[in-house]
Amino acid sequence: MAMMQASLRDHLERSKSWGGSSTVLDYVYRPNTVAELCEVLELGQRMGLSVGMRGAGRSYGDAALNGEHLLLDLSHMNRILNWDAETGVATVEPGVTISQLWQHVLADGWWPPVVPGTMYATLGGCAAMNIHGKNHWQVGTLGDHILGFSLLLATGEVVECSRRNNEDVFSASIGSFGMLGCFTKLSIKMKRVKSGLVRVKGVSVSNMEAMLDVIEDSKDKVDYVVGWVDGLSSGRSCGRGQVHTATYVRRDTGSVPDSSLSVESQQLPRRIMGVIPRRAIWRLVKPFTNKFGMRLINTGKYWLACSADGHSVEQSLARFNFLLDFVPDWEKGYLPGGLIQYQSFIAYDRAAQAFRDLLMCCRSYHVPPMLCVVKRHRRDDFLVSCGVDGFSMAMDFQVTDRTRERLVRLSRAMDEVVINAGGRFYLAKDSTLHPSTARTYLGGNTISQLAALKKRCDPEGLLQTNLSRRVVPDLHSRSDKPSSL
Repeated sequence: MAMMQASLRDHLERSKSWGGSSTVLDYVYRPNTVAELCEVLELGQRMGLSVGMRGAGRSYGDAALNGEHLLLDLSHMNRILNWDAETGVATVEPGVTISQLWQHVLADGWWPPVVPGTMYATLGGCAAMNIHGKNHWQVGTLGDHILGFSLLLATGEVVECSRRNNEDVFSASIGSFGMLGCFTKLSIKMKRVKSGLVRVKGVSVSNMEAMLDVIEDSKDKVDYVVGWVDGLSSGRSCGRGQVHTATYVRRDTGSVPDSSLSVESQQLPRRIMGVIPRRAIWRLVKPFTNKFGMRLINTGKYWLACSADGHSVEQSLARFNFLLDFVPDWEKGYLPGGLIQYQSFIAYDRAAQAFRDLLMCCRSYHVPPMLCVVKRHRRDDFLVSCGVDGFSMAMDFQVTDRTRERLVRLSRAMDEVVINAGGRFYLAKDSTLHPSTARTYLGGNTISQLAALKKRCDPEGLLQTNLSRRVVPDLHSRSDKPSSL
């Protein structure tokens, strides 16, 4: 009961989205045990306040915010409960990060099967959003590798879920952004690797059609593939950029352990070119976070890609996979307004035209994307899903006083393009989705099933976030207004 001794006001903190574009005041609690989790749920019910969940807070938008309500920061529940080096199964608490996990399993010849662009996300958050990586078309989402989990319901009950036990809750909890319960324990199967290195090859492409063709032609020959798009290019060059493929290095070292399977070999360098501290790079890049500066950077990057076309290098798994960590604090370069990301998923046969249309929308509204990334995907069977047999394009936008309103209108225009192409969205990255758009892409049947499970697992609608109230207000039957304090 120690957590309940202090008044609510003692827990009042300012929370922000990782992109820095949204800031709220939450009553933040950091439990260490399931019993302390239950105390916070009871407090929310008693005070008439909803309860949201936050891991490392790496979501671009408002998925980990719960303004003027209670917020469970699960980062202190970060113990690796069991690791079986023979089977490759790790059992972890929700606050364990990707970084903790790979550092724990790598020396035994294992690697997380699916990772996002940062190693600092938590496994609970990754499961709640059902993350994907640069190998999605091949291995699926993180949820495809989760064997089971313990879920704390808003009622205080803990249920054990797997594909054979409470399978409907299992399928819905993975990807349902924390609306059904709180993960307290997850069991995840790792991927066996013979080396901690991948051979990375860069191929320049002249337009969007060429980009998708290269990715499609490569996907059955490599382990990872991702494309960078010059979002400011236009005309016949619209969608030009570079595709990076990566294949595991396989070496016959006999009885000698591969040195690349050590944690030390995976550490990101402290300096770029041996001179510039990585932590200082965002300050150097900040003057270029504008339309003119990004045009210079993109043009230079594209012609550099052309000059090194087909060249390959060996990189560590950490360096290739965790690009967002290579330049620490790079998101600060977009302050004070911050950034948002817009990620759409389009089926194979409609992706090229849809992505070109999205880039043209950006030109029409005079809001250029600062960064564009393309990936290959596949479908999945989870209730709330962004998966398609096709491609996604993620676009980063800087938020300023001048562009904020235009970004809202641009997002609506892009939503129309995506919906007309039968596309889908990824809620971990979202900041702008309208409930009508969410209902269209998810479908009434999916929302009805989620609402029915919500009523069963959280009958009083206790679990909420800014994201859930914005995107799927139908899930919340209770008022989201806090009681007077």
